[in-house]
Amino acid sequence: MTSTLTASVGVHKTEALLFFTLLQLSAIVLAGRVGGALALRFGQALAVGEIIVGILLGPSLLGFVSPDLFAFLFKSAPPEPIQILSQLGLILLMFQIGLEFDFSHLAAPQHRKSVFAIAAASLILPFGLGLAFGYYTAPILSPDADRIASALFVATAFSITALPILGRILMDFKLTREPLGVIAISAAAINDVVGWLLLALITELTLTHFQPASFGIKIAWVIGFFLFMCFAVRPVAGHWLGKSSLQRGELSNNVFGGVLIAVFLSAMATYKLGIFAIFGGFIMGVILHDQATLIRAWRERMGQFVLVFFLPIFFTYSGLRTDIGGLQNAEQWDWCVLLIVLATLGKFGGAYLAARFCGLDNRQAKIIGILMNTRGLMELIIINVGLDLGVISRNLFTMLVIMAIVSTVITTPGLRAWLPGHQKNW
Repeated sequence: MTSTLTASVGVHKTEALLFFTLLQLSAIVLAGRVGGALALRFGQALAVGEIIVGILLGPSLLGFVSPDLFAFLFKSAPPEPIQILSQLGLILLMFQIGLEFDFSHLAAPQHRKSVFAIAAASLILPFGLGLAFGYYTAPILSPDADRIASALFVATAFSITALPILGRILMDFKLTREPLGVIAISAAAINDVVGWLLLALITELTLTHFQPASFGIKIAWVIGFFLFMCFAVRPVAGHWLGKSSLQRGELSNNVFGGVLIAVFLSAMATYKLGIFAIFGGFIMGVILHDQATLIRAWRERMGQFVLVFFLPIFFTYSGLRTDIGGLQNAEQWDWCVLLIVLATLGKFGGAYLAARFCGLDNRQAKIIGILMNTRGLMELIIINVGLDLGVISRNLFTMLVIMAIVSTVITTPGLRAWLPGHQKNW
């Protein structure tokens, strides 16, 4: 009798969790479609509308305007189901982004030079500006945090590029197989790997467990993993896919399952290496980017589902952890404006100057600059880590959130101003 009662209670809890998870998913998908449609109406990319509506579903608007409705929607069940779905969707999106890029453009020496120069400049200049801003303002904006740790964290936040959002915007503008798009995504990938390693370094410093030898070993493992994927996994996967039944763009169930397992294993490997699972998804997509039949089949079977279902979940989950109503006075808003200006100057300016140095013309350099300045939700992930570590205050967190939104919103207008008639002419 007791076991029967226990089983009944367990089933009820499961059904209640399922009910609220389905309710949240329904609200998220609906909000994502509305946000995307409004973004297109105002000349923005779909991703911008989905980001903003994800923020608005959180405490920044819904939790403020209607706390009871917010609590019913998002506090009636544990957050883990939405959290896991959001991370799974991000891994699949990164795989899809990797598939979409034609890296044969990098065979040209000037393109390789551009990628590394832009990646370096768009890291060094914003890092320097962020370090100066963070060190000077730490006693004012984050008085309870360690000054050096806070400055290093702000510098890292200034340096990051939103790889998934950048990839989504490039897909919207059909730049995924154009040289500018490949240079931007390649530089952003290098940019972000270094950024995550810096984040790991700062985390170790903050927790007082930093050991230079172990950190160097971690970097070596990351490089080794990338080489292993390129020179060992890539030929084996290409041979396997070539022999599999990929006809007329259709994936057999066995091939489809094998691809998904490979993506998940790659994500697990990068997680164990300390650079987050999403990079594993991206690397797996990159090594399979020349499998044209696989790409067509993925688009038909999974592509739209990832964009319509999984991506808004990730945006909303991040929005639930963000509250932009924390700035209370004019002085704090002044600091916020200065932060946005310095972050944009560092990222856009560094990428622009490097692009010009590598021979790109003024318009091409501005396109690269505005693309590299896109931060989006990757920035939100990083600053949530900083808040949890205690190296930034709630107010500085809010300022960095606003900077992430602004830097993403200005990307589309910049591209629309500088792209027409230019993206295929070099």
